Amino acid sequence: MAALDRKWWTLIAVCTATFMLLLDITVVNVALPNIQSSLHSSFSDIQWVVDAYSLTLAAFLLTAGVFGDMFGRREVFAVGLGIFSVASLVCGLSNSSLMLNLSRAAQGIGGAIMFATSLALIAAAFTGKERGTAFGIYGAVLGGAVAVGPLIGGAITTGIGWRWIFFINVPIGVVAIILTLTQIQESRDPNKRRVDWIGFVSFSTSLFLLVFALIRGNDDGWSSSLIVGLLVAAAVLMAIFIVSELKQSDPMLDLMLFKRPAMTGVSLAAFTISASIFAMFLYFTLYIQDDLGYGALAAGVRFLPLTALAFVVAPVAGKLTVHVHARYMLGAGLLLIAAGLFATGFTQASSTWTVLLPGFLLAGFGIGTVNPVLASSAISVVPPERSGMASGANSTFRQVGIATGIAALGSVFQSQLVKKTYAALHATQTGAAIALRGGAQLRAAVLGGDVRAVSAKLPQPARAILLNAYQKAFSSSLNTIVIIAAIIALIGSIGAFALVSQRDFVPSLGTPSH
Repeated sequence: MAALDRKWWTLIAVCTATFMLLLDITVVNVALPNIQSSLHSSFSDIQWVVDAYSLTLAAFLLTAGVFGDMFGRREVFAVGLGIFSVASLVCGLSNSSLMLNLSRAAQGIGGAIMFATSLALIAAAFTGKERGTAFGIYGAVLGGAVAVGPLIGGAITTGIGWRWIFFINVPIGVVAIILTLTQIQESRDPNKRRVDWIGFVSFSTSLFLLVFALIRGNDDGWSSSLIVGLLVAAAVLMAIFIVSELKQSDPMLDLMLFKRPAMTGVSLAAFTISASIFAMFLYFTLYIQDDLGYGALAAGVRFLPLTALAFVVAPVAGKLTVHVHARYMLGAGLLLIAAGLFATGFTQASSTWTVLLPGFLLAGFGIGTVNPVLASSAISVVPPERSGMASGANSTFRQVGIATGIAALGSVFQSQLVKKTYAALHATQTGAAIALRGGAQLRAAVLGGDVRAVSAKLPQPARAILLNAYQKAFSSSLNTIVIIAAIIALIGSIGAFALVSQRDFVPSLGTPSH
């Protein structure tokens, strides 16, 4: 009985930590406008609040799995929890954007360590049918974190302040560490592993330079020596990563896995779902709060149709994989996401939040269809001994998608927002005068979401003209990037239909041959 209890304590500890980890991805989105106002952050700063976390999570994920194999997954998992909890405390205490973003990067490192070892700990604790039950519960926890994240984030931010979305992790983390060290049995890989330092450094640095260039491109100029240099360096380092992985005997990422078209298709699906709909969460939040004027809790409520539907659809989609080929589930799900994004691309200055509702429902259905199939397919298209690496690669592609998607869409959004705001102002004589007098301060307010504060200092009708110009520009700029995001999702859909062939699935993992 004690052994049975220990299994379930393992599941409780892992699920608690993973829920906290994933909640921190979704919870933060609705708090961003409050963080921006509190810390006087620029638009680039709030992009980094999400991207710093996603980048380090992506960069450390595969390497963290190797550390778990080498030094023991329980000990490494506990270290990850400790890093995540301490970093959360520093996030909550942050008094500047730089301090917050650096601590968010540290959170990502802790999150990567936890995420990389979580599935292995469950697999070591459970066997047979109980393992299936445990993974089912784990999947439900993951879906639940995504579903309730915006609501919890909104409630905490509105009720006790944005800092508590980070502070609340500390006691939860302490409890999870105690459970991990006292209840989880140690496990490690009997085969000797080593860390691929060349792969790790080249991959993580390349990603950082790429995202940094995308975020800074508008401010520094796309043809400037700095931005061109960053993009060239990112490309060179990614080339070094690819060459080193092909030559390594024990690579961080075995590129030979991508000889199977299905592995490429599944990875493309993981990247595109994140670079499209999940990257757009930030900009939908800014629209609902900055443009429409809703508070954090009200914004969280308005995300519920999307997140709750995704949560409800996911288990149904998971059961359908027994009868329906993965290519059709992934392709159709991403097609629904593309359609949903396209449907949100018709906002106007006079729109209410319900203009987003049809698109949210379609996208929620699509997310619920793709997520469970993506998780199972990632490990089903490779030999069993490579399933851990494939799962880590799938999670890495997801995080890279979020980081690059937010940066790239943000670059377009920033450029369009400034250009269209000034175009709308210059349409009237009073507006042109406002633009002339506003100078650099007005441009900074447009980019920083502080137009309402600037407009409050103006007399009527100048105030109404500025707000109307900004709202028109915001809606039009949002429409532009949701169309781009829809195209990204559509590319993922086409890739899934074309590449995810059932003949690439490994029968020994129980994949139906149909």
